[in-house]
Order: sequence, then structure tokens, then C-alpha cells
Amino acid sequence: MNKTGTNIIVVDDEPLVLNSLSGLLRELGYSVISCKNGKEAIDKFIVNKIDVVLTDIKMPEISGIELLEKIHDINKEIPVILMTAYTQIDMAVAGIRHGAFDFIVKPYNPEYLVYSIEKAVKYTKLIQMDKDYKNLLEITVEERTKELANALLSLRNVSREMIQRLISMAEFRDTDTGAHISRIGFYSNKIAEAMDMSMDFIENITFASQMHDIGKIGIPDSILLKPGALTKDEFETMKSHCIIGEKVLAGSSYPNIQMAESIALNHHERWDGTGYPRKLKSTAIPIEGRIVMLTDQYDALRSNRPYKASLSHENVFKIITNGDGRTMPEHFDPDVLNAFIEIAPLLDEIFQNFSD
Repeated sequence: MNKTGTNIIVVDDEPLVLNSLSGLLRELGYSVISCKNGKEAIDKFIVNKIDVVLTDIKMPEISGIELLEKIHDINKEIPVILMTAYTQIDMAVAGIRHGAFDFIVKPYNPEYLVYSIEKAVKYTKLIQMDKDYKNLLEITVEERTKELANALLSLRNVSREMIQRLISMAEFRDTDTGAHISRIGFYSNKIAEAMDMSMDFIENITFASQMHDIGKIGIPDSILLKPGALTKDEFETMKSHCIIGEKVLAGSSYPNIQMAESIALNHHERWDGTGYPRKLKSTAIPIEGRIVMLTDQYDALRSNRPYKASLSHENVFKIITNGDGRTMPEHFDPDVLNAFIEIAPLLDEIFQNFSD
């Protein structure tokens, strides 16, 4: 990435952290403005062209979330990345709800920090391209009907919210996320088609299902990336990603984000009531959750993990349809299971074409 002319504000009231972050980013070629508090950051933001703001979430006088709000009052499109300790996860989730682009858990991983900064810089550049496109669109729209203009604007707005939420959180935490989330979207699309769902439903679940594990942003790396079986307590913590995902996605006015919220909460519920987090049973589980529950299980069994080897399509098909003691057919909605059986070869083809 060409970093020339890219300006980043770094805010932290701890001089050691501030200096180390600023030094790292300067070595990478970024222009860095270091600030020891929120007030200084706002003053610098007003008089400089800033591309990204990186700030500690817990500071005296002006907190990271308050700084985020003040910056977005000036320019709502500037990506703001929050830094937080794991014990402050509720504050970090609140920051995401207020429009934070991403958050970094202290002590920060330099590789993840750099990756997050690069994605934020790319996002800023995309926003500028989007503005240029909007100007061109406004010229073209004079020659078109008002109805078409409104439809294009609505599509553009929903795509921006959906893509921003997906890229800013789900992509970074898990090394398997990129290929896994793509496959889940394709699997869910094919299952929904086989069940003769509406076109709107098929379109929404194709995108929304890819955010099923977005709540894993709130799970510690020591658990999320553990190369072995989880303890009982660790598994209880892991299960909380469903509730976290619901909170992150709650409150949207767009149907596909509303479906993503439902999927994040319900994709581990089972037809027989033995799932989590609410132990819902049968049709009490939203249909989108029932579909993604099966596709997620299929992909998990097919995938190679530090604690398990990958299984062939034939073995996974047998486990899902006949059971192996841990995974049982009664876990799945019979209609979803029948659709899976009908199009199983397509799922194998998707896995082969979009392997990790």
C-alpha cells in the first residue's frame, strides 16, 4: 500500500504505549500525530487532514468512545479504531455500536494492529472513491427517473453498512474466517434455493450468514485460537459469542442486517432443543438460524483444525444424516436436512472451490 500522505492520529495517556505505537507506524511509512489526551486529538483533527484515528478507550477527561463521537460529529466517515483491555469488552462493544471501525485488545499484537490500520486506510480511500462515484451518479441521475435514483441510493446505503460491519470485525479475529465465511454464504444460498425460499430471503441469507460468528470479536484469543479441546469453563465463554454477535448487530433498519442479528444469536440452536444459548426447539428457532446451523456444522466437520483433522464429504454426509453420537440428525430441521441431502454434492463442490 502507498502510505505517502496518509495521516494517522494516535491517542493514549500512557507515554510508553503512545511512543511505541507512533514509532511502529512511522517505521511503516505513515505520517503520525501523537496525542496524549482526547482534547489534543480533537484540536489536531480539526486542523489536519486525517485518514485514521487510533485511540485508547479508557482515558481521563475524554474517553475513547466520547472522542469517537466528537470526531464523527465532525466527519462521520473517518474510521476510528479503539484499543482496550479484555476486561473492558463491554465498552468495546458499545464503541462498535457507536460506529467504531475495529478494536485492538491490549497488549496488542503488532501484526493484527498493522493489518487493522491498513484495512482502515483502504476503507478511507474507498469512501473517497464512493464520494467521487456519488458525484458522477448525481449527474447521471438527472437523466433517469426518481424511482430508479432512490433504489440505487438505498442499495448503496445497505451495502455500505453491511460491508463495513463485516470487514471491520469478522475478518480479523480468526485465521480461518475468510474462506469459512465465504463458504457459509454459498452453502446457505443453495440450501435456501432448494427449500424454495423467496428471492429476497435467498439474497439476504447469502450475505447475512457470513456474519454468523461476528460475536467472536469478544472471545479471548487464548480460547478462540486454543490448539486443543476447550475446558468446560472455556466452552461456556465460547458460547457467549452468540449473545455478543446479537448485540453488535442489533438495531439496524435494514432487513439483511436484521437477519444477520438473528443468525448470530441462533446458529447454534438445535431442532431438538439441546443447542444454545436459549435452548430453543423446533420452529421457535428462526428458519435462517436452522439453515446456518447445518451449513456451519458441515463446514466445521470438513475443515482442518489444530485439534481435529478434516473429514471427507462422504464421512460428513454420513455423520449429519446418520449421526455419530455427538452430531445427530435430530439436531437439524427435517426440511433443512432434506434440502441438504438433495444438494449435498453442490456443498462438496463449494468446499473444494473455496478451500482455506
